[in-house]
Order: sequence, then C-alpha cells, then structure tokens
Amino acid sequence: MEQKLNTKLILSIIAAGLMSFCGVVVETATNVTFPTLMHEFGVNTSTVQWMTTGYLLVASIMMPLSAYLKHNFTSKKLFIFAALLFIIGLVTDSIAPTFPILVLGRVIQGIGAGIALPLMFNIILEQAPASKIGLLMGIGTLITAIAPAVGPTFGGLVVNSLGWRSIFILLIPVVIIALFIGIFSIQQINPPIHSRLNLIGLFLIAVTFIGFILGFSNLSAIGKNPLGFWIPLVLGIIVLILFVISSKKSSSPLIDISVMSNVKYSSHLAAYFLVQLGALGMSFVLPNYIQLVNHKTALIAGLVVLPGSALGAVFAPLGGAILDKFGARKPIITGIILQIVAMLLYVIFGRGLSDSLILTFYLLFMVGMGLVMGNTMTNGLNQLPADKNADGNGLFNTVQQFAGAVGTSIVSTIVTISQTASTPKSYAIRTAIGSRNSFIALLIFLVVAAFLLNHATRVNSEK
Repeated sequence: MEQKLNTKLILSIIAAGLMSFCGVVVETATNVTFPTLMHEFGVNTSTVQWMTTGYLLVASIMMPLSAYLKHNFTSKKLFIFAALLFIIGLVTDSIAPTFPILVLGRVIQGIGAGIALPLMFNIILEQAPASKIGLLMGIGTLITAIAPAVGPTFGGLVVNSLGWRSIFILLIPVVIIALFIGIFSIQQINPPIHSRLNLIGLFLIAVTFIGFILGFSNLSAIGKNPLGFWIPLVLGIIVLILFVISSKKSSSPLIDISVMSNVKYSSHLAAYFLVQLGALGMSFVLPNYIQLVNHKTALIAGLVVLPGSALGAVFAPLGGAILDKFGARKPIITGIILQIVAMLLYVIFGRGLSDSLILTFYLLFMVGMGLVMGNTMTNGLNQLPADKNADGNGLFNTVQQFAGAVGTSIVSTIVTISQTASTPKSYAIRTAIGSRNSFIALLIFLVVAAFLLNHATRVNSEK
C-alpha cells in the first residue's frame, strides 16, 4: 500500500538529514584547521591527515553494514544510537587534550555518520509514495551536497574568530535538535527481521577499505614511496576478491552482492562513483587553484565555490521532481552533458582561470551535478526489487565514501607531479598546469559516466 507523504515522514528525513549534514560539514570544515592542529599538537602533515582518514575509514566500513542494521533494528533505535555517538564524538573533540583523543572523537563521529546517511535514504525508499521518491531523494542529496561547500567556509570563519574547538561545539546543539526531531517523528513500517551478523564478511570488508584508503592516501608520494601505495592497494584487491567469494557462499551475507548482476543497476552505480569522484576532485582542485595560482585567501576560495555548490544543491530536489514527472533519462542526460561542457571549459582555460571564470564554470558544473547525482541513485535503485533496496542503497553509500578518498588522491597526485617537476616555471604556473591535467582526467571520468548512463537510461526507457 502506498504511504502518504505526511509531516512525520518529512520530519524524519530532516532529522536523519541534519545528522548526515553535520557529518559531512565537520569532515570538510576540519580540513582548514590542519595547519593550526599541526602547530598546537606538534604533529606533521601525514599524521594530521588521520583526522580525515580515520573518520573516512570507519564511515566506509559502516556503509556495507547498513543493510544488516536496517533488517535487524528499528529505524528509531538506529537513529538514536547514531545521534548519541555523534554527540559523544563532538564533545570528545571539543575537549581533546591530545591528538590521539582528537582522532578518537572523529572515529566515533564516523560510526554515527556511517549509520545516519544510509538510514536517511532507507526511510525515503521504504516510506515515501512512489510519485514523490525522486523529489525526496533529491532533498536527501541536497542535504549532503551543500555540506561540502559550507564546510570549508564555516571552518575558516570559526577558526579565525572562535578557535578550532568551536567547530565541534557549534554542531552539538544541531545534533541534539535532530535527535529530538527523530525521536518524535521516525516511524517503523516493517518489523525487524533478526539475522546473524556475518563477522567474516565484516572483517574482510574492513580490511578491504583499510587497504584501499591507506593506499590511495599515499598515492601523492608514490614517487618516493611506491610500496606505500602498492602494498595496501594489492592487499585491498585480494581481500575484496575473498569478500566476494565469501558473500556468494554465505547464507547470510553482509551485503547481497547479487544485485551487481543487474546490469542497469551496476551501470548506475559505476556512473555514480565516477560523477562523485569528479565532484570531490573539483572540490580539492578549485580552492587550491584560487589560493596558489590566483593568490587569494582560503576564505575567498571558499566563497568563490559556494554559489556553485548552493545552486547544485537547489537543483537536486528540482531534478528529482523532473524525474517524478518525466522519467529519469531527461534530467540525468542533461546533467551529465552540462558537467562535460563545464569540464571542457576548465580544460580549455585551465592555464589562466580567473576567479570569475572559476565561479561561472562551477555554476554550470554544479547544475549538472544537481540533476545527475540523486537521480542516478534513485533510478539505479529502481532497477532492483523492493526487498533488495537496502543492499543497493548500502552499495551506493559505500561507493560515495570511497569516491571521496580516491578522487582527492588522484587529483592531488596529478597536481603534485606538476608542482614538483624540474622546470624554471614558477610554482603558480606549475600548479595551473597540474590543475589543467586534473581537469583532463576528470573529463575522461565524466565521459565514461555519460556512456554508462546513456546506455542504462535508454534501455530503461524502452522497457
């Protein structure tokens, strides 16, 4: 029976969305605190990166668990647990006396955020009326899409005026508000069906992500330390193969990877990864370009990319509404074409991008992003039977986290190669060259995504 779009459903999406928003905001906001933290705690660049890496590892490991958690616990219990963990993590970081305690707080936050993000989409998929799923998935995507843009600007303003601990302190009341909204509004449609946790699968997926994330975090130093990249990466690949074999043989797999045999679903998932990789790669390249090539402050860099991110966030629910009315193909293909055009412009003007050109091209890029991202996830999940939605959703959220590590690592490596090249050109020019090379790589990823989406949505529309 089709559920009504009632107030409690909207409030439950807002509650889970606020949690997800805070998780992404704190991740990107703390990036601007690295120089301050290095000075205060006496740690180097590779050590301070554990603020992000530790969080990313734990959040990534939690994503494949989302299907198991959804089946075994009520949504309200999961949300309360996630919110309380997040609050504990924020309080820990706000008073952390040492750097290891600071990382511990981030890890606790990663567990909470790793539960909250898939939960938001599971609530939408399970409770929203079919005619509104595109719109609500777009709103869910909006919440997570605007956070990376708000994060650096928020972090820069807070660090400059109140100090880095206030980043965590200011988010505590937001999560508390989300907690009370969730307690009031989150409802359970289907009763939990208890099953056994596949501990072998959990161990294997944890080792897989540790290998992949550690490997890609060392990619920029591959010239000096190739084993630091290759050993964890090969380990991750081997253990991933073991995870797939184990999942196929298990009667209670951690996540049902048989959904990958659905070609249309897999095409959407692969395209989603490539588009997300491009977006997160751009969120690294552009602020650095503005600071290192155009010699502007970090705050200016954040403000230049903010309008594009805000516009992309607005277009996420709009794109979802278009999907509800006209189907998935029109918004998805329009969006990916806009992204390709924007990236072509970045490639053409890459050696001499003014702040105004960066802003203009990014507006075009993020409009495309708003049309593509949520709709690709929605239409991908539409290819699966309803009882496989939790598994499909878990894979989409896992891919999203993994794209964050891969995208940033790839573009930072490409830029670093140019920056460290033996040439009489200035550091700013070398950075511009490296950035342009990054744009070329991201353009290739988007073209591949376009081919995948064109095939998947064309087949779907002819069904």
